[in-house]
Amino acid sequence: MEDYLDGWIDATWKKFRKQFYYLLAIDLLNPSVEHEKRSHKLKRLVQSPNSYFMDVKCPGCLNISTVFSHAQTVVLCSSCGTVLCQPTGGRARLTEGCSFRRKAN
Repeated sequence: MEDYLDGWIDATWKKFRKQFYYLLAIDLLNPSVEHEKRSHKLKRLVQSPNSYFMDVKCPGCLNISTVFSHAQTVVLCSSCGTVLCQPTGGRARLTEGCSFRRKAN
C-alpha cells in the first residue's frame, strides 16, 4: 500500500493529537497547465470541454469553412465539394493539405 502512495504523498508524517496527517507532494488547488490538459474534462478544477470550432481552408479553392473538431459527419467544401474532414471515433481527421486555425472564444 505504501508503494502506491509514494508518488502522491511526501515521506514526512505529522503527528498531532494521536492522528496522522499526510503531506501531499502536489498542490490540488493550483494544478499545472500540463496536468489540466491531461486530466479528464469533468475532473479538471474548472470543467471545460475538449472540443472546439476551427476555420478550415480548402486546398483547392482556398475557401474558409467553419468545422467542429469532433464532427460526426463528412464535411465538404461549400464551393467545390472537396472533402475537408472525415469522422473518426473521437476527433475529426482533416484531409491532407487542409490548413486550420482554432477559433477564438
